[in-house]
Amino acid sequence: MLQLKKAGNQALDILRSEGSFPPAWQSMEELETKTNNMVSRFLDERFKVSKKFGGGSLLTELLDRVLRTSDTECMDDTKLPETEKLELVQALDRQNHQMQLYPRYVALLLSLLEEITTGEQRKLRILELASGSGGLALALAEEAQRKQLPISVTGSDIVPKFIEEGNRQAEEKKLPLNFQLLNAFNLPEFPEGSFDLMVISQSLHHFTPGQLATIIAQSAQQTKTAFVGIDGYRSILLAGGVPLMASLQGIPSFALDGLTSARKFYSELELDLIAEIATGKREHTVSCNWPLSILTVRFDRRSPD
Repeated sequence: MLQLKKAGNQALDILRSEGSFPPAWQSMEELETKTNNMVSRFLDERFKVSKKFGGGSLLTELLDRVLRTSDTECMDDTKLPETEKLELVQALDRQNHQMQLYPRYVALLLSLLEEITTGEQRKLRILELASGSGGLALALAEEAQRKQLPISVTGSDIVPKFIEEGNRQAEEKKLPLNFQLLNAFNLPEFPEGSFDLMVISQSLHHFTPGQLATIIAQSAQQTKTAFVGIDGYRSILLAGGVPLMASLQGIPSFALDGLTSARKFYSELELDLIAEIATGKREHTVSCNWPLSILTVRFDRRSPD
């Protein structure tokens, strides 16, 4: 399944025993650099452990190394026109609707909000980062409106065309939702605790380990209750299944993105390492809800407005 948990846990124990993990940091720039270096060291140490184990462990490690890539998805290509990027994220929205993924995401997030805000009588605020054309943000806002829940949703992305399209749909559907142009790993200085929940779905692999750690660290400053990251589960099955599903959209570049994405999904232990480096704590969970990996980082900053 490309998770290599036995070898990975032993590798992490070695790094802890050496005093290498988790590394201390003083700035976001230092956090990014140290996280990238530490994840690289972890993978190298895991490879050494896998060689000692031999057999299936080593074969899986070698397969994981062959599959790994740092290639950029077409939708992240800075030279690709925004109209073509929009076509790609809209293809992803269609695929998510076909696979009934958005209802699963919405149920998970609303359940978390209900759990962590019990007894608080106020409007709950959700910020989605890297929201593309807004599929999840729109689904969340629609469910909040349907159930008359006191929730406001803000979607965000770095591509202006995505923001334009998201706001167009929100206005057309008269939803409690707006989209803002934001850089996910260089957020503006919102007031502390501005949001109850910060979310990234299906985009964790678009960021380097250091960038993802930076996002989590910033989220800790600006979010009251939790950061939730949802992405594909790193596995051999999805390495073939994701591009196969993507190919059904009939867009070659989208199918290629599906293959690239599946090769870049983080393992559970990698997400675990990144979250611990970013927060300096272990107040997070990484779980599998097939075919998804779900990272939930809790923040103890609950208070009524």
